[in-house]
Amino acid sequence: MIKIVADDRIPFLRGVLEPVAHVLYLPGREIARHHLADADALIIRTRTRCNEALLGGTPVKHIAAATSGHDHIDTTFCGRAGIRWHNAPGCNAGSVQQYMAAALTYIAIHDNKNFDEITLGIVGVGHVGKKVKQLARALRIEVLCNDPPRQRAEGGRAFTDLDTLLTKSDVVSMHVPLNREGDDKTYHMCDKAFFGKMKKGAWFVNTARGEVMHSAALEDATGSGHLGGMVLDVWEAEPDIDRRLLHLAAIATPHVAGYSLDGKANGTARSVQALSRFFKLGMDQWYPSNIPEPEPAAFSPVKDAATREQLMHRVFMHTYDICRDSRRLKDAPGMFEELRDACLPRREFHAYSVVRKGLNPSDAKTLKQLGFALV
Repeated sequence: MIKIVADDRIPFLRGVLEPVAHVLYLPGREIARHHLADADALIIRTRTRCNEALLGGTPVKHIAAATSGHDHIDTTFCGRAGIRWHNAPGCNAGSVQQYMAAALTYIAIHDNKNFDEITLGIVGVGHVGKKVKQLARALRIEVLCNDPPRQRAEGGRAFTDLDTLLTKSDVVSMHVPLNREGDDKTYHMCDKAFFGKMKKGAWFVNTARGEVMHSAALEDATGSGHLGGMVLDVWEAEPDIDRRLLHLAAIATPHVAGYSLDGKANGTARSVQALSRFFKLGMDQWYPSNIPEPEPAAFSPVKDAATREQLMHRVFMHTYDICRDSRRLKDAPGMFEELRDACLPRREFHAYSVVRKGLNPSDAKTLKQLGFALV
């Protein structure tokens, strides 16, 4: 029987692999080399740094990351050491779309703008960026997309150069991986020059990685009044976040944009499936069967919604109250990790039903496009 060391905060995992493996659960930050002395595999989140210091000389053969990114895995070392690894790209795309829906409607109401008066610049149009683009199109927000790797592979017609995107967008939203070097380096790409090119009064949104932005440059751009506001879910040096940046942010959350129950279930399932295929455990199609239903799952958003923007904000906030998470972090910034781990569970749009009565056909069509059921 193989031995697996697993982050004890990975949801829906306990009891799943025990019939075919010995599983040791530990806090992700506390997983150490001595825990891996007789381990065959790891299941982790972003809080476990998988590098030579942790893995060198251990018998670990496989790493499964229940996360969309993999910048916490030293892939070069793993390649040299013969350690296979898998992450779960796109597992939380629907969750980030939900977060962005709450953020975009908040911004529209804050700036007293209709959706068709807003241009959204999406930097990075992979799994998550595509879902954000779908959201914006459903709301009839104009979209500009920048993604150099995709542009090189597909041609330029669907993409906008970064300078043009920055000067024309009312909201710039980051959905890039963290690349510390190379032609597509994204580390600190949002620097003084980046923010200086943004339209005056525009908003900056980051749900990608904290290191994509230069915190001091963002503070200057917002504190000076050049930017109209910012929504931040990720931070440099998490969990020791910049308190001045926290104070300046209109919405500040503890790295939970991708934390829907559906996103977590997707990440866990893909980790189990990857391990199953590698070790031939017979669980290649496993998926959690115990994801809680939302309460209430059906609701009517029409009351007191005078505009389309207010209506959509009411719908999205019913599924995820982004402002609640922001208040909690601003009240207790020193509890970043605790707030992240204890965030209230939420389901994505497809788990909800919206009462059709009182909706105009256009709004009903938008909600259906985004995955809501209409009753």
